[in-house]
Amino acid sequence: MTAGGNELNGAEAMVRMLQAHGVKHIFGLCGDTTLPLYDALYRLDHGIEHILTRDERHAAYMADAYARVSGKVGVCEGPSGGGATYILPGLVEANESSVPILGITTDVSTSARGRYPLTELDQNSLFRPLTKWNTVIDQAERLPAMVRAAFRAMTTGRPGSAHIGLPFDVQKAAVSESEIWAQSELGHYPAWRAGPAAQAVERMVEALLSAKNPMIICGGGVVISGAESELQSFAEALNMTVATTISGQGSLADSHPLCLGVVGSNGGVAETREVVEEADLVLFIGCRAGSVTTERWRCPTPGQRILHIDIDPMVISANYETEVALNGDAQLALRMANDVLAQSGERRDFGGAARIAKARKIKFADFEERAASNDSPIRPERVVSTLGKLLDDDAVVVADPGTPCPFFSAFYQNGKAGRQFITNRAHGALGYSAAAVLGAHYGRPGAKCVSVMGDGSFGFTVGEYETVMRKNLPITYVVFSNSVYGWIKAGQKSGFGERYYSVDFTRSDHAGIAAAYGLKTWRVEDPADLENAMKAALEADGPTLVDVIAQPLQDANAPVSEWVA
Repeated sequence: MTAGGNELNGAEAMVRMLQAHGVKHIFGLCGDTTLPLYDALYRLDHGIEHILTRDERHAAYMADAYARVSGKVGVCEGPSGGGATYILPGLVEANESSVPILGITTDVSTSARGRYPLTELDQNSLFRPLTKWNTVIDQAERLPAMVRAAFRAMTTGRPGSAHIGLPFDVQKAAVSESEIWAQSELGHYPAWRAGPAAQAVERMVEALLSAKNPMIICGGGVVISGAESELQSFAEALNMTVATTISGQGSLADSHPLCLGVVGSNGGVAETREVVEEADLVLFIGCRAGSVTTERWRCPTPGQRILHIDIDPMVISANYETEVALNGDAQLALRMANDVLAQSGERRDFGGAARIAKARKIKFADFEERAASNDSPIRPERVVSTLGKLLDDDAVVVADPGTPCPFFSAFYQNGKAGRQFITNRAHGALGYSAAAVLGAHYGRPGAKCVSVMGDGSFGFTVGEYETVMRKNLPITYVVFSNSVYGWIKAGQKSGFGERYYSVDFTRSDHAGIAAAYGLKTWRVEDPADLENAMKAALEADGPTLVDVIAQPLQDANAPVSEWVA
Protein backbone atom coordinates (compact mmCIF):
# COMPACT_ATOMS: atom_id res chain seq x y z
CA MET A 1 0.00 0.00 0.00
CA THR A 2 1.10 3.58 -0.57
CA ALA A 3 1.33 6.18 2.16
CA GLY A 4 -1.95 7.86 1.13
CA GLY A 5 -4.53 8.13 -1.67
CA ASN A 6 -2.41 10.40 -3.94
CA GLU A 7 0.83 9.96 -2.10
CA LEU A 8 3.77 7.63 -2.19
CA ASN A 9 6.38 7.15 0.45
CA GLY A 10 9.93 8.26 -0.35
CA ALA A 11 11.14 4.77 -1.23
CA GLU A 12 8.21 4.25 -3.60
CA ALA A 13 8.84 7.67 -5.14
CA MET A 14 12.49 6.76 -5.76
CA VAL A 15 11.46 3.57 -7.57
CA ARG A 16 8.93 5.47 -9.67
CA MET A 17 11.46 8.15 -10.54
CA LEU A 18 13.98 5.55 -11.70
CA GLN A 19 11.24 3.89 -13.72
CA ALA A 20 10.32 7.26 -15.29
CA HIS A 21 13.92 7.68 -16.44
CA GLY A 22 13.89 4.31 -18.18
CA VAL A 23 16.00 2.40 -15.67
CA LYS A 24 15.81 -1.37 -16.21
CA HIS A 25 18.66 -2.65 -14.02
CA ILE A 26 20.00 -1.79 -10.56
CA PHE A 27 23.17 -3.33 -9.13
CA GLY A 28 23.43 -3.34 -5.37
CA LEU A 29 23.82 -4.85 -1.93
CA CYS A 30 21.31 -4.94 0.89
CA GLY A 31 21.61 -3.22 4.29
CA ASP A 32 19.35 -2.33 7.19
CA THR A 33 18.91 1.31 6.14
CA THR A 34 17.82 0.04 2.71
CA LEU A 35 14.82 -1.96 3.95
CA PRO A 36 12.13 0.56 2.84
CA LEU A 37 13.68 0.81 -0.64
CA TYR A 38 13.85 -2.95 -1.04
CA ASP A 39 10.28 -3.27 0.20
CA ALA A 40 9.15 -0.78 -2.46
CA LEU A 41 11.06 -2.68 -5.14
CA TYR A 42 9.36 -5.87 -3.96
CA ARG A 43 5.81 -4.49 -3.92
CA LEU A 44 5.65 -2.20 -6.95
CA ASP A 45 5.27 -3.19 -10.59
CA HIS A 46 8.17 -1.34 -12.19
CA GLY A 47 10.00 -3.56 -14.70
CA ILE A 48 13.38 -3.06 -13.00
CA GLU A 49 15.68 -6.03 -12.34
CA HIS A 50 17.79 -5.80 -9.20
CA ILE A 51 21.09 -7.69 -9.36
CA LEU A 52 22.34 -8.54 -5.87
CA THR A 53 26.14 -8.21 -5.74
CA ARG A 54 28.60 -9.37 -3.10
CA ASP A 55 30.34 -6.01 -2.67
CA GLU A 56 29.19 -2.41 -3.15
CA ARG A 57 32.31 -1.47 -5.07
CA HIS A 58 31.53 -4.18 -7.58
CA ALA A 59 27.94 -2.92 -7.88
CA ALA A 60 29.36 0.44 -8.99
CA TYR A 61 31.75 -1.23 -11.44
CA MET A 62 28.84 -3.19 -12.92
CA ALA A 63 26.84 0.02 -13.32
CA ASP A 64 29.89 1.63 -14.95
CA ALA A 65 30.33 -1.02 -17.66
CA TYR A 66 26.57 -1.22 -18.15
CA ALA A 67 26.53 2.50 -18.94
CA ARG A 68 29.55 2.28 -21.24
CA VAL A 69 28.03 -0.36 -23.53
CA SER A 70 24.33 0.59 -23.36
CA GLY A 71 24.39 4.37 -23.62
CA LYS A 72 22.06 4.50 -20.61
CA VAL A 73 22.67 5.69 -17.06
CA GLY A 74 23.97 2.90 -14.84
CA VAL A 75 22.43 2.66 -11.38
CA CYS A 76 23.94 1.13 -8.25
CA GLU A 77 22.91 1.20 -4.61
CA GLY A 78 24.23 0.35 -1.18
CA PRO A 79 23.53 0.92 2.52
CA SER A 80 24.88 3.48 4.95
CA GLY A 81 28.30 3.49 6.62
CA GLY A 82 30.58 0.89 5.09
CA GLY A 83 28.29 0.53 2.10
CA ALA A 84 28.78 4.20 1.25
CA THR A 85 32.56 3.99 1.60
CA TYR A 86 32.70 0.80 -0.47
CA ILE A 87 30.60 2.16 -3.33
CA LEU A 88 32.66 5.35 -3.62
CA PRO A 89 35.61 3.96 -5.68
CA GLY A 90 33.29 2.99 -8.51
CA LEU A 91 31.65 6.41 -8.57
CA VAL A 92 35.06 8.11 -8.65
CA GLU A 93 36.26 5.92 -11.52
CA ALA A 94 33.08 6.57 -13.52
CA ASN A 95 33.17 10.31 -12.89
CA GLU A 96 36.79 10.65 -14.00
CA SER A 97 36.02 8.49 -17.06
CA SER A 98 32.96 10.60 -18.03
CA VAL A 99 30.56 7.71 -17.45
CA PRO A 100 27.11 8.51 -16.02
CA ILE A 101 26.28 6.28 -13.08
CA LEU A 102 23.95 7.06 -10.19
CA GLY A 103 24.96 5.78 -6.76
CA ILE A 104 22.10 5.65 -4.27
CA THR A 105 23.20 5.12 -0.68
CA THR A 106 20.62 4.89 2.04
CA ASP A 107 21.37 6.58 5.35
CA VAL A 108 20.43 6.81 9.01
CA SER A 109 17.34 8.85 9.84
CA THR A 110 17.75 12.63 9.83
CA SER A 111 16.36 12.70 13.39
CA ALA A 112 19.20 10.46 14.61
CA ARG A 113 22.07 12.63 13.37
CA GLY A 114 24.58 13.65 15.99
CA ARG A 115 23.35 11.01 18.45
CA TYR A 116 25.95 8.41 17.40
CA PRO A 117 23.62 6.04 15.56
CA LEU A 118 25.21 2.95 14.06
CA THR A 119 26.70 3.66 10.58
CA GLU A 120 26.35 7.46 10.80
CA LEU A 121 28.53 9.14 8.18
CA ASP A 122 28.60 12.58 6.57
CA GLN A 123 27.75 11.30 3.11
CA ASN A 124 27.33 14.77 1.68
CA SER A 125 30.93 15.70 2.48
CA LEU A 126 32.25 12.29 1.44
CA PHE A 127 30.82 12.31 -2.08
CA ARG A 128 30.88 16.05 -2.85
CA PRO A 129 34.43 16.38 -4.25
CA LEU A 130 34.37 13.06 -6.09
CA THR A 131 31.16 13.12 -8.14
CA LYS A 132 29.73 15.51 -10.69
CA TRP A 133 26.54 16.00 -8.66
CA ASN A 134 25.70 15.05 -5.09
CA THR A 135 23.00 15.46 -2.44
CA VAL A 136 21.56 13.87 0.66
CA ILE A 137 17.79 14.35 0.56
CA ASP A 138 16.55 15.67 3.89
CA GLN A 139 12.97 16.41 2.84
CA ALA A 140 10.92 13.76 1.05
CA GLU A 141 8.97 16.27 -1.01
CA ARG A 142 12.25 17.31 -2.68
CA LEU A 143 13.08 13.77 -3.80
CA PRO A 144 11.59 13.87 -7.35
CA ALA A 145 13.26 17.19 -8.16
CA MET A 146 16.60 15.92 -6.83
CA VAL A 147 16.43 12.74 -8.92
CA ARG A 148 15.67 14.82 -12.02
CA ALA A 149 18.62 17.07 -11.22
CA ALA A 150 20.92 14.06 -10.85
CA PHE A 151 19.96 12.65 -14.24
CA ARG A 152 20.26 16.11 -15.81
CA ALA A 153 23.78 16.49 -14.43
CA MET A 154 24.93 12.98 -15.34
CA THR A 155 23.91 13.04 -19.01
CA THR A 156 24.49 16.64 -20.15
CA GLY A 157 27.78 18.41 -20.85
CA ARG A 158 30.65 16.15 -19.82
CA PRO A 159 28.90 13.02 -18.45
CA GLY A 160 29.76 11.93 -14.94
CA SER A 161 28.58 10.20 -11.81
CA ALA A 162 26.03 11.39 -9.28
CA HIS A 163 25.23 10.42 -5.70
CA ILE A 164 21.96 10.55 -3.80
CA GLY A 165 21.80 9.86 -0.07
CA LEU A 166 18.41 8.61 1.07
CA PRO A 167 17.84 8.71 4.86
CA PHE A 168 15.68 6.02 6.45
CA ASP A 169 12.93 8.40 7.59
CA VAL A 170 12.84 10.17 4.22
CA GLN A 171 12.15 6.79 2.60
CA LYS A 172 9.04 6.49 4.78
CA ALA A 173 7.78 10.08 4.49
CA ALA A 174 5.10 11.22 2.03
CA VAL A 175 5.72 12.37 -1.54
CA SER A 176 3.00 13.72 -3.83
CA GLU A 177 2.34 11.40 -6.76
CA SER A 178 1.89 14.45 -9.00
CA GLU A 179 5.64 15.13 -8.72
CA ILE A 180 6.58 11.84 -10.40
CA TRP A 181 7.70 12.84 -13.90
CA ALA A 182 10.94 12.88 -15.90
CA GLN A 183 12.59 14.23 -19.04
CA SER A 184 12.80 10.82 -20.66
CA GLU A 185 15.79 11.73 -22.86
CA LEU A 186 17.92 12.22 -19.75
CA GLY A 187 18.03 8.47 -19.16
CA HIS A 188 20.51 8.24 -22.06
CA TYR A 189 23.72 10.11 -22.82
CA PRO A 190 24.87 12.42 -24.20
CA ALA A 191 21.67 14.42 -23.83
CA TRP A 192 21.06 18.00 -24.94
CA ARG A 193 24.20 18.18 -27.07
CA ALA A 194 25.93 21.51 -27.53
CA GLY A 195 28.10 22.24 -30.56
CA PRO A 196 31.09 24.56 -30.94
CA ALA A 197 30.98 27.96 -32.61
CA ALA A 198 30.82 27.77 -36.41
CA GLN A 199 33.73 30.20 -36.82
CA ALA A 200 35.94 28.04 -34.60
CA VAL A 201 35.14 24.99 -36.75
CA GLU A 202 36.11 26.93 -39.87
CA ARG A 203 39.39 27.98 -38.26
CA MET A 204 40.12 24.41 -37.22
CA VAL A 205 39.57 23.05 -40.74
CA GLU A 206 41.70 25.85 -42.20
CA ALA A 207 44.53 25.10 -39.75
CA LEU A 208 44.32 21.39 -40.49
CA LEU A 209 44.49 21.93 -44.24
CA SER A 210 47.58 24.09 -43.81
CA ALA A 211 49.52 21.17 -42.31
CA LYS A 212 51.65 18.71 -44.25
CA ASN A 213 51.40 15.67 -41.98
CA PRO A 214 48.57 16.05 -39.44
CA MET A 215 47.08 13.30 -37.31
CA ILE A 216 44.19 12.78 -34.88
CA ILE A 217 44.42 11.36 -31.36
CA CYS A 218 41.04 10.28 -29.99
CA GLY A 219 40.24 9.87 -26.33
CA GLY A 220 37.12 8.30 -24.88
CA GLY A 221 35.02 11.29 -25.88
CA VAL A 222 34.52 10.09 -29.46
CA VAL A 223 32.89 6.81 -28.38
CA ILE A 224 30.99 8.49 -25.53
CA SER A 225 29.58 10.98 -28.04
CA GLY A 226 28.78 8.28 -30.60
CA ALA A 227 30.89 10.14 -33.18
CA GLU A 228 32.49 7.09 -34.80
CA SER A 229 30.91 7.49 -38.25
CA GLU A 230 31.60 11.26 -38.32
CA LEU A 231 35.23 10.60 -37.41
CA GLN A 232 35.57 7.96 -40.12
CA SER A 233 34.13 10.29 -42.76
CA PHE A 234 36.45 13.11 -41.71
CA ALA A 235 39.59 10.94 -41.67
CA GLU A 236 38.77 9.24 -44.97
CA ALA A 237 38.15 12.56 -46.71
CA LEU A 238 41.74 13.56 -45.93
CA ASN A 239 43.45 10.13 -45.75
CA MET A 240 44.60 11.16 -42.27
CA THR A 241 46.11 9.05 -39.49
CA VAL A 242 43.88 8.32 -36.49
CA ALA A 243 45.40 7.11 -33.20
CA THR A 244 43.59 6.52 -29.92
CA THR A 245 44.15 6.44 -26.22
CA ILE A 246 43.23 3.24 -24.38
CA SER A 247 39.82 4.72 -23.50
CA GLY A 248 39.44 5.87 -27.09
CA GLN A 249 39.69 2.39 -28.61
CA GLY A 250 36.75 1.85 -30.90
CA SER A 251 36.72 5.44 -32.17
CA LEU A 252 37.68 3.78 -35.44
CA ALA A 253 37.61 0.04 -36.02
CA ASP A 254 41.02 -1.48 -35.28
CA SER A 255 40.97 -3.06 -38.74
CA HIS A 256 40.41 0.26 -40.53
CA PRO A 257 43.43 1.24 -42.68
CA LEU A 258 43.53 4.69 -41.05
CA CYS A 259 43.63 3.34 -37.48
CA LEU A 260 47.15 3.45 -36.08
CA GLY A 261 46.01 2.00 -32.74
CA VAL A 262 46.85 3.02 -29.20
CA VAL A 263 49.63 5.53 -28.54
CA GLY A 264 51.30 6.49 -25.29
CA SER A 265 53.28 4.84 -22.54
CA ASN A 266 50.74 2.01 -22.00
CA GLY A 267 49.90 0.16 -25.20
CA GLY A 268 52.02 2.31 -27.49
CA VAL A 269 55.16 0.98 -29.17
CA ALA A 270 58.17 2.55 -30.88
CA GLU A 271 56.48 2.48 -34.29
CA THR A 272 53.35 4.31 -33.11
CA ARG A 273 55.43 6.82 -31.15
CA GLU A 274 57.41 7.61 -34.30
CA VAL A 275 54.20 8.46 -36.18
CA VAL A 276 53.20 10.95 -33.47
CA GLU A 277 56.67 12.48 -33.41
CA GLU A 278 56.65 12.98 -37.19
CA ALA A 279 53.26 14.72 -37.25
CA ASP A 280 53.44 18.48 -37.74
CA LEU A 281 49.95 18.97 -36.26
CA VAL A 282 47.93 16.93 -33.75
CA LEU A 283 44.17 17.18 -33.36
CA PHE A 284 43.00 15.88 -29.98
CA ILE A 285 39.34 14.85 -29.89
CA GLY A 286 37.61 14.02 -26.60
CA CYS A 287 41.00 13.54 -24.98
CA ARG A 288 42.58 15.02 -21.85
CA ALA A 289 46.12 14.70 -23.27
CA GLY A 290 47.19 13.28 -19.93
CA SER A 291 50.43 11.69 -18.81
CA VAL A 292 49.92 8.21 -20.29
CA THR A 293 48.67 9.34 -23.70
CA THR A 294 51.52 11.81 -24.16
CA GLU A 295 54.28 9.86 -22.36
CA ARG A 296 54.42 12.58 -19.71
CA TRP A 297 53.79 15.43 -22.18
CA ARG A 298 56.78 14.58 -24.36
CA CYS A 299 54.90 13.12 -27.35
CA PRO A 300 53.55 15.30 -28.93
CA THR A 301 56.42 17.56 -28.04
CA PRO A 302 55.83 21.10 -26.81
CA GLY A 303 55.92 23.18 -29.96
CA GLN A 304 54.00 20.82 -32.24
CA ARG A 305 50.85 22.48 -33.55
CA ILE A 306 47.81 21.46 -31.50
CA LEU A 307 44.07 21.61 -32.21
CA HIS A 308 41.61 20.36 -29.61
CA ILE A 309 37.92 19.36 -29.56
CA ASP A 310 36.37 18.59 -26.16
CA ILE A 311 33.09 18.96 -24.32
CA ASP A 312 35.02 20.00 -21.20
CA PRO A 313 36.70 23.39 -21.65
CA MET A 314 39.03 22.74 -18.71
CA VAL A 315 41.00 20.02 -20.52
CA ILE A 316 41.68 22.17 -23.58
CA SER A 317 45.11 23.86 -23.36
CA ALA A 318 45.69 22.39 -19.90
CA ASN A 319 48.88 20.75 -21.14
CA TYR A 320 49.55 22.15 -24.62
CA GLU A 321 49.29 25.59 -26.14
CA THR A 322 46.32 25.19 -28.48
CA GLU A 323 46.08 26.87 -31.87
CA VAL A 324 42.32 26.34 -32.27
CA ALA A 325 39.96 25.17 -29.52
CA LEU A 326 36.51 23.71 -30.15
CA ASN A 327 34.45 23.42 -27.01
CA GLY A 328 31.52 21.15 -27.73
CA ASP A 329 30.16 17.70 -28.36
CA ALA A 330 32.48 15.60 -30.54
CA GLN A 331 29.73 14.30 -32.82
CA LEU A 332 28.38 17.77 -33.54
CA ALA A 333 31.88 19.23 -33.95
CA LEU A 334 32.94 16.56 -36.45
CA ARG A 335 29.65 16.81 -38.31
CA MET A 336 30.20 20.57 -38.66
CA ALA A 337 33.81 19.99 -39.71
CA ASN A 338 32.69 17.54 -42.40
CA ASP A 339 30.22 20.12 -43.71
CA VAL A 340 32.88 22.85 -43.78
CA LEU A 341 35.29 20.53 -45.55
CA ALA A 342 32.69 19.55 -48.15
CA GLN A 343 31.63 23.15 -48.78
CA SER A 344 35.21 24.36 -49.14
CA GLY A 345 35.91 22.07 -52.06
CA GLU A 346 39.43 21.59 -50.67
CA ARG A 347 41.02 18.19 -51.08
CA ARG A 348 44.08 16.77 -49.34
CA ASP A 349 45.72 13.37 -49.26
CA PHE A 350 47.86 13.26 -46.16
CA GLY A 351 49.07 9.71 -46.84
CA GLY A 352 47.81 8.25 -43.56
CA ALA A 353 47.05 4.75 -44.86
CA ALA A 354 50.56 4.17 -46.20
CA ARG A 355 52.17 5.56 -43.05
CA ILE A 356 50.01 3.32 -40.84
CA ALA A 357 50.55 0.22 -42.95
CA LYS A 358 54.30 0.60 -42.54
CA ALA A 359 54.11 1.05 -38.77
CA ARG A 360 51.60 -1.78 -38.27
CA LYS A 361 53.66 -4.19 -40.35
CA ILE A 362 56.66 -3.80 -38.04
CA LYS A 363 54.55 -3.73 -34.87
CA PHE A 364 52.57 -6.89 -35.62
CA ALA A 365 55.47 -8.88 -37.09
CA ASP A 366 57.15 -8.62 -33.70
CA PHE A 367 53.90 -9.45 -31.89
CA GLU A 368 53.09 -12.48 -34.03
CA GLU A 369 56.54 -13.93 -33.48
CA ARG A 370 56.06 -13.84 -29.71
CA ALA A 371 52.43 -15.01 -29.96
CA ALA A 372 53.63 -18.13 -31.81
CA SER A 373 56.14 -18.96 -29.08
CA ASN A 374 55.76 -22.33 -27.36
CA ASP A 375 57.61 -21.11 -24.29
CA SER A 376 56.27 -21.86 -20.83
CA PRO A 377 55.07 -20.00 -18.84
CA ILE A 378 52.71 -18.89 -21.60
CA ARG A 379 53.43 -15.50 -23.10
CA PRO A 380 50.66 -12.88 -22.78
CA GLU A 381 50.83 -12.32 -26.55
CA ARG A 382 49.69 -15.92 -27.06
CA VAL A 383 46.56 -15.27 -24.99
CA VAL A 384 45.72 -12.07 -26.88
CA SER A 385 46.26 -13.74 -30.24
CA THR A 386 44.14 -16.76 -29.31
CA LEU A 387 41.21 -14.68 -28.10
CA GLY A 388 41.51 -12.51 -31.20
CA LYS A 389 41.03 -15.61 -33.37
CA LEU A 390 38.08 -16.97 -31.41
CA LEU A 391 36.01 -13.88 -30.59
CA ASP A 392 33.78 -12.18 -33.14
CA ASP A 393 33.54 -8.43 -33.60
CA ASP A 394 30.48 -8.15 -31.35
CA ALA A 395 32.37 -9.48 -28.32
CA VAL A 396 33.07 -7.17 -25.40
CA VAL A 397 36.44 -7.58 -23.65
CA VAL A 398 36.76 -6.09 -20.15
CA ALA A 399 40.36 -5.88 -18.95
CA ASP A 400 41.90 -5.14 -15.59
CA PRO A 401 44.74 -2.59 -15.50
CA GLY A 402 47.53 -5.05 -14.69
CA THR A 403 49.01 -7.59 -17.10
CA PRO A 404 46.10 -7.59 -19.60
CA CYS A 405 45.83 -3.85 -20.23
CA PRO A 406 48.98 -3.05 -22.24
CA PHE A 407 48.86 -6.24 -24.30
CA PHE A 408 45.19 -6.02 -25.22
CA SER A 409 45.41 -2.27 -25.82
CA ALA A 410 48.33 -2.67 -28.18
CA PHE A 411 47.47 -5.86 -30.01
CA TYR A 412 43.83 -6.95 -29.67
CA GLN A 413 42.10 -6.14 -32.96
CA ASN A 414 38.37 -5.58 -33.35
CA GLY A 415 36.80 -5.05 -36.74
CA LYS A 416 33.97 -2.95 -35.38
CA ALA A 417 33.87 0.62 -34.13
CA GLY A 418 32.27 1.44 -30.79
CA ARG A 419 32.75 0.29 -27.22
CA GLN A 420 34.06 -3.27 -27.62
CA PHE A 421 36.96 -2.94 -25.17
CA ILE A 422 36.66 -1.62 -21.61
CA THR A 423 39.25 -0.99 -18.94
CA ASN A 424 39.29 1.42 -16.01
CA ARG A 425 41.80 4.06 -17.00
CA ALA A 426 41.03 6.89 -14.59
CA HIS A 427 42.41 5.38 -11.39
CA GLY A 428 43.37 1.89 -12.51
CA ALA A 429 42.15 0.01 -9.44
CA LEU A 430 42.60 -3.74 -9.57
CA GLY A 431 39.50 -5.91 -9.42
CA TYR A 432 37.45 -3.95 -11.95
CA SER A 433 36.92 -6.39 -14.80
CA ALA A 434 35.51 -9.42 -12.96
CA ALA A 435 32.63 -7.28 -11.71
CA ALA A 436 32.30 -4.88 -14.64
CA VAL A 437 31.87 -7.73 -17.09
CA LEU A 438 28.49 -8.53 -15.49
CA GLY A 439 27.36 -4.98 -16.17
CA ALA A 440 28.57 -5.31 -19.75
CA HIS A 441 26.47 -8.45 -20.15
CA TYR A 442 23.31 -6.77 -18.87
CA GLY A 443 23.97 -3.70 -21.00
CA ARG A 444 24.59 -5.74 -24.16
CA PRO A 445 23.07 -9.18 -23.54
CA GLY A 446 23.50 -10.39 -27.12
CA ALA A 447 27.29 -10.05 -27.05
CA LYS A 448 29.82 -12.52 -25.69
CA CYS A 449 31.46 -10.79 -22.72
CA VAL A 450 34.96 -11.76 -21.56
CA SER A 451 36.86 -10.62 -18.48
CA VAL A 452 40.66 -10.74 -18.54
CA MET A 453 42.65 -10.14 -15.36
CA GLY A 454 45.85 -10.84 -13.51
CA ASP A 455 45.81 -13.03 -10.43
CA GLY A 456 46.27 -9.98 -8.23
CA SER A 457 42.93 -8.74 -9.52
CA PHE A 458 41.35 -12.17 -9.04
CA GLY A 459 41.88 -11.87 -5.30
CA PHE A 460 40.00 -8.55 -5.20
CA THR A 461 36.73 -9.85 -6.64
CA VAL A 462 36.39 -13.54 -5.97
CA GLY A 463 32.97 -13.15 -4.34
CA GLU A 464 31.35 -12.13 -7.59
CA TYR A 465 31.82 -15.64 -8.96
CA GLU A 466 28.85 -16.53 -6.77
CA THR A 467 26.89 -13.72 -8.45
CA VAL A 468 27.66 -14.88 -11.98
CA MET A 469 26.75 -18.46 -11.02
CA ARG A 470 23.50 -17.42 -9.33
CA LYS A 471 22.53 -15.56 -12.49
CA ASN A 472 24.01 -18.26 -14.76
CA LEU A 473 25.48 -15.73 -17.16
CA PRO A 474 27.46 -16.87 -20.26
CA ILE A 475 30.57 -14.96 -19.24
CA THR A 476 34.14 -16.22 -19.68
CA TYR A 477 36.95 -15.20 -17.33
CA VAL A 478 40.63 -15.45 -18.24
CA VAL A 479 43.26 -15.21 -15.49
CA PHE A 480 46.94 -14.48 -16.14
CA SER A 481 48.40 -16.49 -13.27
CA ASN A 482 51.92 -15.34 -12.46
CA SER A 483 51.79 -14.92 -8.65
CA VAL A 484 52.96 -11.33 -8.60
CA TYR A 485 51.76 -7.74 -8.65
CA GLY A 486 53.53 -7.54 -11.97
CA TRP A 487 53.18 -3.86 -12.78
CA ILE A 488 54.85 -2.86 -9.53
CA LYS A 489 57.56 -5.49 -9.85
CA ALA A 490 58.29 -4.27 -13.37
CA GLY A 491 58.66 -0.76 -11.95
CA GLN A 492 61.06 -2.04 -9.31
CA LYS A 493 63.01 -3.81 -12.04
CA SER A 494 63.26 -0.85 -14.40
CA GLY A 495 63.66 2.02 -11.98
CA PHE A 496 64.75 0.70 -8.58
CA GLY A 497 67.67 -1.62 -9.29
CA GLU A 498 65.63 -4.85 -9.15
CA ARG A 499 65.08 -4.37 -5.41
CA TYR A 500 61.94 -6.47 -5.24
CA TYR A 501 59.94 -5.81 -2.11
CA SER A 502 56.48 -7.05 -1.11
CA VAL A 503 55.19 -7.79 -4.61
CA ASP A 504 55.26 -11.60 -4.83
CA PHE A 505 52.56 -13.86 -3.45
CA THR A 506 51.65 -17.55 -3.50
CA ARG A 507 50.08 -18.92 -6.68
CA SER A 508 46.42 -19.79 -6.13
CA ASP A 509 44.47 -22.52 -7.88
CA HIS A 510 42.13 -20.08 -9.62
CA ALA A 511 40.44 -22.84 -11.61
CA GLY A 512 39.83 -24.78 -8.41
CA ILE A 513 38.46 -21.75 -6.58
CA ALA A 514 36.10 -20.86 -9.42
CA ALA A 515 35.04 -24.50 -9.75
CA ALA A 516 34.06 -24.45 -6.09
CA TYR A 517 31.62 -21.67 -6.94
CA GLY A 518 30.27 -23.86 -9.75
CA LEU A 519 32.00 -22.44 -12.84
CA LYS A 520 33.34 -24.72 -15.56
CA THR A 521 37.09 -24.25 -15.49
CA TRP A 522 40.32 -25.09 -17.29
CA ARG A 523 43.93 -24.75 -16.14
CA VAL A 524 46.45 -24.33 -18.97
CA GLU A 525 50.22 -24.64 -18.64
CA ASP A 526 51.16 -25.85 -22.15
CA PRO A 527 50.71 -23.25 -24.93
CA ALA A 528 49.61 -26.05 -27.25
CA ASP A 529 46.51 -26.58 -25.09
CA LEU A 530 45.49 -22.94 -24.91
CA GLU A 531 43.32 -22.60 -28.01
CA ASN A 532 41.24 -25.72 -27.31
CA ALA A 533 40.66 -24.67 -23.72
CA MET A 534 39.67 -21.14 -24.73
CA LYS A 535 37.35 -22.42 -27.44
CA ALA A 536 35.64 -24.81 -25.06
CA ALA A 537 35.24 -22.09 -22.43
CA LEU A 538 33.77 -19.59 -24.90
CA GLU A 539 31.31 -22.11 -26.31
CA ALA A 540 30.14 -23.64 -23.01
CA ASP A 541 26.81 -22.79 -21.45
CA GLY A 542 26.98 -20.65 -18.33
CA PRO A 543 30.02 -19.02 -16.71
CA THR A 544 33.53 -20.35 -17.39
CA LEU A 545 37.09 -19.58 -16.35
CA VAL A 546 40.46 -20.34 -17.94
CA ASP A 547 43.45 -20.15 -15.60
CA VAL A 548 46.56 -19.50 -17.71
CA ILE A 549 49.98 -20.06 -16.15
CA ALA A 550 51.52 -16.96 -17.66
CA GLN A 551 54.86 -15.24 -17.99
CA PRO A 552 55.38 -12.66 -15.21
CA LEU A 553 54.88 -9.13 -16.44
CA GLN A 554 58.33 -7.94 -15.35
CA ASP A 555 59.87 -10.59 -17.63
CA ALA A 556 57.55 -9.97 -20.58
CA ASN A 557 58.16 -7.73 -23.56
CA ALA A 558 55.26 -5.47 -22.59
CA PRO A 559 54.30 -2.45 -24.72
CA VAL A 560 55.02 -0.08 -21.82
CA SER A 561 57.59 2.70 -22.12
CA GLU A 562 57.31 3.88 -18.50
CA TRP A 563 56.00 1.91 -15.53
CA VAL A 564 55.40 5.05 -13.48
CA ALA A 565 53.47 7.37 -15.78
